Amino acid sequence: MGGGYPDPAPAYPEPSPPSLADAVRAFTTGSMSAEDFQAVFATSKVYCPRGENPGFLALHDTQQPVIPMFSSLKELRRYAGKESKYFVITGAEVLDLLPTGYGFVIDIDGQHRMVFDAKAVEQMVEFTMRRMYG
Repeated sequence: MGGGYPDPAPAYPEPSPPSLADAVRAFTTGSMSAEDFQAVFATSKVYCPRGENPGFLALHDTQQPVIPMFSSLKELRRYAGKESKYFVITGAEVLDLLPTGYGFVIDIDGQHRMVFDAKAVEQMVEFTMRRMYG
């Protein structure tokens, strides 16, 4: 019954989800499951270097082409320099827009670098589709 009084603040605030950097660290050290990582990744901001043309910049000097992505602007600047151009999308958008046959690497120069080859990306897309559509 409202009675004109504001609702009391919750005794314990809802915990905020881990940042992508925290999730990368937790997943690479084995303290986060693949499913939990994917849930964080899907909703996280991902920083991507940008060239003159729209789209992802790919590294082709690897076994499969991979796209460098970063968990923070700080990580991107460490890799690409202070004046580098970039764009920001969510992890879910990454999975939607990434070209077939490409993988990606998160925080390539970071302490907890993660590489997802094209097969892993396919599995992430399948997992996301199952979660969304059953």
